[in-house]
Amino acid sequence: MNNYNVSNETTDKYSLRGKVFYKIREDILAGNYSEKDELKEATISKELGVSRTPVREALRQLELEGLVSIIPNKGAYVNGITAKDIYDIYVIRSYLEGLCAKWACENITNEQIEELDEIIYLSEFHIQKRHWDQIFELDNRFHLAMYKACGSRILEHILSDYHHYVERVRKNTLSSEERAGMASEEHKAILQSVRDKDEQLAEKLANEHILKSIANIKHQGLDKLMQKREQGYEETSYINVNI
Repeated sequence: MNNYNVSNETTDKYSLRGKVFYKIREDILAGNYSEKDELKEATISKELGVSRTPVREALRQLELEGLVSIIPNKGAYVNGITAKDIYDIYVIRSYLEGLCAKWACENITNEQIEELDEIIYLSEFHIQKRHWDQIFELDNRFHLAMYKACGSRILEHILSDYHHYVERVRKNTLSSEERAGMASEEHKAILQSVRDKDEQLAEKLANEHILKSIANIKHQGLDKLMQKREQGYEETSYINVNI
């Protein structure tokens, strides 16, 4: 799956084009569209309260990411994320997360270490309370903070995208106290190795963290995890264009 250019304007979440792009991409990744569903410009522009131009631009960008196929004289159709895509992303992440932790040993700041310490502390609290939404959000924050700490804008960008692609699966795998607790302990060990500037251990632990996630996904059943939906969750589709 191709990644869009770091400098591309579409990555700006605060521009109108960026808002439309991220909204459609979020709907695809959340499973709100089925594979081969047609994405009609007129329908989407009406739902989002925008003109067709930013929708057309967003669909072209989504085609570059591999999430959409545009067939001339026919329209745009959803490719989505397949079970193989998810597995491939996790395997690739296992190597890149290791590299990220290794580079963080050299580049992480004291402020970033303090932020990660706080995230782990809050995670342990919410795991005890079984606050799944907070646990998932803190898991997100830990990984994104680590990506920032690696000191590479390119690696941060790639990992952030891959992290987002598998968000639905990650959320479902963390919805158990056992796996959430294990993940928190793994985060704690990774951070300690980074704090100690032990590059070899940090790379090994970060790599193993993702491999354990893969094993957990296989145990639960990837197809089943991809089919799950949040209960009682509603999201408005209207985009506020007042930037």
